[in-house]
Amino acid sequence: QVQLVESGGGLVQAGGSLRLSCAASGSIFSINVMGWYRQAPGKQRELVADVTIGGNTNYADSVKGRFTISRDNAKNTVYLQMDSLKPEDTAVYYCNADIRTTFWNRATYWGQGTQVTVSS
Repeated sequence: QVQLVESGGGLVQAGGSLRLSCAASGSIFSINVMGWYRQAPGKQRELVADVTIGGNTNYADSVKGRFTISRDNAKNTVYLQMDSLKPEDTAVYYCNADIRTTFWNRATYWGQGTQVTVSS
């Protein structure tokens, strides 16, 4: 069984920074893409950023230049450094990972979500 456990959310003033972490645990053979999504009230869940096992990154236009995604493959952990936060970044942030539990079994897993609130 695989679990994704997030940490690091909270309340911050506009212009401030937060760092989110997400650790995958359980029966893991390999992890390809790890990423972060967010969902604001009344809106659809959207991709914030993701990173492949090789370190290739992808960002939503709205966070380019402000957010940085990274991962530690040895720890099966992905991070999201969020700088210059804006009130419109307020959302529940979800960790996402494309995980093989065996060579043949592959699935997408989600964390429970962590609230990020940016006050103006």
